[in-house]
Amino acid sequence: MVNEKLLDEIGARIKDVMARTPVADIERNMRATLAAGFARLDLVTREEFDVQAAVLTRTREKLAALELRLAALEKHTPTA
Repeated sequence: MVNEKLLDEIGARIKDVMARTPVADIERNMRATLAAGFARLDLVTREEFDVQAAVLTRTREKLAALELRLAALEKHTPTA
């Protein structure tokens, strides 16, 4: 059976070697590039989108209610 301590040590060494390779720099550069690209776009967060979707739903409900009310008023108002 393989010693767990040995596996942990091997994993730590691999992680240490990977941290010192250009791979870590490439990952950081890619993240920075993507972040800069997204910053230039006119994006909203999911939370902001959900809030605006809820506002739109309430607005549509109010509009439908006002349309019904207007139709009822027009029905009861004599035309000239």
